[in-house]
This record gives sequence, structure tokens and C-alpha cells, in this order.
Amino acid sequence: MADLSITAANVAQGTGAILRQGTAGATITAGQPLYIDTGDSNKLKAADADSTALTSTVAGIALHAASDGQPIKYIESGALFVPGATLTQGEVYVLSGTAGGIAPIGDLGSGDYPVVLFCANDTANAVMKITRGTGARA
Repeated sequence: MADLSITAANVAQGTGAILRQGTAGATITAGQPLYIDTGDSNKLKAADADSTALTSTVAGIALHAASDGQPIKYIESGALFVPGATLTQGEVYVLSGTAGGIAPIGDLGSGDYPVVLFCANDTANAVMKITRGTGARA
């Protein structure tokens, strides 16, 4: 399978969502998983499972677009989340090896840092709970 094809205009928080705000450290699109770059004034950037432990430490998922230096609001967790893509009911979705991407769990490769983002409730809604593994996949 491939990364989810996210329609940015359809990304939305759900009931009970915990929201945070920060500063974008690069161009960000709605629906991208983000990490906090501690080496760049704690700016938010697109997370990546295929790079380093830092870039795979997901803080949340962007709710809107932002350019470098602009404020960005993101969902940290919550009961329901609308990722803006067509989902497979019951599928577990993880941080992709592509920066800012979301993929089905079966797409995790060797060397990827496993980060569960959400489980699809149905074809449009997900239950978001970010859970990170402790090391890269063998």
C-alpha cells in the first residue's frame, strides 16, 4: 500500500481533542504528523519514521497549513480525528518513512521507527492515540 492521500481541507479535530500550538519550522500541510525540533528553537516540522529518533517523535498532527515561522495548531490526541483521507475500517495507521506521511502499519520497513498514530473507526474517522516504539525496527 501507499501513504494516505490526504485532502487538507477535510482534516478536522474530533470530540475531546487535545490541541497544542507552536511555530512552524518549515512549510507544513494539514494532516502531516509533526515533531518538535529541539535543535531549532523547538519549531514544528514534518515527522519521518525513516530518519532519526528525534524526527520520529511525533508531537501531533497539523490541523492547518503554515509556512516557516508561522503559528501552527496541531492535535496531540483525542477521542476522534478526521484525517482527511479515505481509511480502511479497523486498519492501524503509522508514521510513514516519507516526511509528513501516514501509512498502514504493514508498510513499516526495516530501520523505521514504529509510531502508531491512529486506528480507523470507519472510512472517514479515526481514534487517535500516538504510541511510539523504543527503537528502530529490525
